[in-house]
Amino acid sequence: MTTSPHTVDATDGVATPVPAARPAWTLLRETMFRRYWSAAAVSFVGDQVSLLVLPLLAVLTLHATPAQMGYLTAAGLAPSLIFSVLAGVWVDRRSQRRRVMVAADVVRALLVLSIPVAAVSGILGLAQLYVVAFLVGTCAVFFEVANGTLFVSLVRPDAYVQASSLIHGARSVSLVAGPSLAGAIVQLVGAPVALLTQAFSYVASALLLARTKAAEPPPDRSDRGRVAAVVHFLREDRALTTILASVATVNLFNYMFSALLVLYVTVHLGVSPGVLGVVLGSAAIGALLGSAVTGRLTRLVGIGPAYIIGLVAFPLPLLLIPLAGGPRPVVLGLLVVAEVLSGLGVMILDITAGSLMAALIPHRMRARVSGLFRTVNYGVRPVGALLGGAAGTLVGVRPTLWIAGVGAVLGVLWLLRSPVRRLRTLPHPRD
Repeated sequence: MTTSPHTVDATDGVATPVPAARPAWTLLRETMFRRYWSAAAVSFVGDQVSLLVLPLLAVLTLHATPAQMGYLTAAGLAPSLIFSVLAGVWVDRRSQRRRVMVAADVVRALLVLSIPVAAVSGILGLAQLYVVAFLVGTCAVFFEVANGTLFVSLVRPDAYVQASSLIHGARSVSLVAGPSLAGAIVQLVGAPVALLTQAFSYVASALLLARTKAAEPPPDRSDRGRVAAVVHFLREDRALTTILASVATVNLFNYMFSALLVLYVTVHLGVSPGVLGVVLGSAAIGALLGSAVTGRLTRLVGIGPAYIIGLVAFPLPLLLIPLAGGPRPVVLGLLVVAEVLSGLGVMILDITAGSLMAALIPHRMRARVSGLFRTVNYGVRPVGALLGGAAGTLVGVRPTLWIAGVGAVLGVLWLLRSPVRRLRTLPHPRD
C-alpha cells in the first residue's frame, strides 16, 4: 500500500489534495506547493547566475585557457554520469527525501561561499573551481533524483501538467533574469562577489523546502536487485523506454547542433556576439509561451500526442538556422523565429515528458529510474558535441547542422509503435 500524493495545509497540518480542475496559477494558493515552487524559482535564478559568473571568474580573474575551461565544464557534468544511478538507489531507501534536498542545498551554499572567501584571502585557484564545480554537481544529482518524489507528494496526478507548467515557467523567466542579473552584479562588484547571489539562492531554497511538508511514499528497503530491478522494469515498460529513447535521441543531435551553432552564426552568417546574445535570449519568449499553452494543448489533443508535438516542435524550427541566408534582416528574422519556436517546443516537450514520468514511474523506484534517465540524457550530451565537431570537420559546418536538425526530428520515430501516442490522460501513478 502506498500513500497518495498530498499537500499539508499550513493551518492544521492535515494532508489535503491539490485541486486540479483550475487554472495552473491557482495551485500557488496551496501553501506547500507555493513554497516548493518558490524554492525552485529562486534556485533557477541562482543557477543561471552561476552559469555565467563561474566561467567569467575563470577567464577574467584566473586567466583560464580554453583547455582549462573545458575541464571546468567537464567537472560540473561528470557527477551526473558517475553518481546518478547510485544516488537514485540511495535516495529510494530514504524515508524523508525532502531532507536530502535541503541538505544538498545547504552543502551547495557552503561550497559556493568558499569561492569569494578564497578570492578575498588571495588563495583562489583553478583547482578550487574544479573541486567546487564537481561537488556542486554531485549535490545537484542527489537533489534532482529526490525532487521527483517530493513533486508527486505535493501534486495530485491530474494536476501534474499544470504544476509542471508553473515550474517550467519559472525556469523560463530565470533564463532572462539570471544572466541579466549576473552581468550587472559582475560589472558592479566583480565575479567572486557575484557568486554570493547563487549561495543566497541555495539558502533560500533550503529554508523554503524545510518548511514544505508532504506525505512522501514509503522507502524501498529491499536489498536485492536494486539496479537490476530498474533495468528489468524499463525493459518491460514500453512507454517509459520509448520516452527515454526519444529524449536521448533529441539530446544527442541537439548537442551535435549546439556544438557548431555559435561558430556557424558568428563566422558563416556574420552575426556579432552581442546580437547573437539577443537572438539566443529570444528563446525565453517561446519558453514562456510554451509554459502557458501546454496545459491547454494536452486537454485538446491528449498528453501523449502533446508529447509527440513537443518532440517535433523543439528541433524542427532549428532547421531555419542552416536555411538562413540573404539580406541581414531576413537572416536575423529567421534566427529569432527559430529560437522562439524552438523555445516553445522544448517547453511543451519538458512539461509533457516530466508529467508522463511522474505518472508512469512507480513510487518505490522513482529515484532509481530518474537517476538512470539522468545518466543516459547527460551521457549523450558530450557524445553529441564530439560528433558535431567531428562531422563539422569532415563534411562542413552547414551540412552538419542539417544532419543534426533532421536527426533530432527523427527522434519521434520511437513513438510510432509506442503506447504513449494513445494516451489521452495521465495514468494514475503506480505503487
